Amino acid sequence: MINAFLLNWTLGEFKVFLLVLVRISSLLFMMPVFSGKAVPNTIKALMAMVLALMLTPIVPFKPSQFPSQPLALVILVISELFIGASLALIMQLIFVGVQIAGQMIGFQMGFSVASVMDPNTGVQSVLMAQISYLIALMIFLAINGHYYFIKVLFESYKILPPGHFVATTTLYDIVMQCAEKMFILGVKLMAPVMTVLLLAQVALGILAKTVPQVNLLIISFSLTIGLGLFFLGLTMQFFWPVFEKDLVIALRWLPVALKSMAVSP
Repeated sequence: MINAFLLNWTLGEFKVFLLVLVRISSLLFMMPVFSGKAVPNTIKALMAMVLALMLTPIVPFKPSQFPSQPLALVILVISELFIGASLALIMQLIFVGVQIAGQMIGFQMGFSVASVMDPNTGVQSVLMAQISYLIALMIFLAINGHYYFIKVLFESYKILPPGHFVATTTLYDIVMQCAEKMFILGVKLMAPVMTVLLLAQVALGILAKTVPQVNLLIISFSLTIGLGLFFLGLTMQFFWPVFEKDLVIALRWLPVALKSMAVSP
């Protein structure tokens, strides 16, 4: 009898562990820092399993609460996937804004010709987009954003236990606000450099009309790259306060998003 009781208890806790693993895996595989291909999937899976083992004893969900119907069980698993993916999406949108700024600056500087393979995503990307994304990741790690992310993951089971997910328009509004912040952040970061490069192109155009003997095609390449890198370096001191403001807002939105998904219909 003791062995049978122990076996049933172990199987029940293992099912809870798998359910916890679903939310953690979807979050970990999509969140900044860990979502890129630079981090091996084996490491991601190991971290997800360790976090799931730590959280399983404190998750307010009992094996008896598992639905008996297969369809209800599938819906429960999908809802846990959606919760983790939603939290990761809110953070990824802010980092995409930084990549947009780097992408546009790189195109204007002429680096689009020298597109290289991005090791983080596995696709071709402009060099300046990679540099901007890496700077944003370093800032994220410097302010211990990954620790806060894990803290939110622990608190998510108190705010939104498994089986209490409800899709609301509030979550949609939060994601749309993050998307709005993404484009605004991209414009803020690229505006100074883009303005200088635009004025440089205007000056080169005027020079081409006044002094047609000068081979501006060759001069423009080095001049544009030099000006772009110089003024990009000057604007790095403004990168931190501008990015940090939107990053803190996104981190504060995570608990709000969880509470919006936990609202009863």
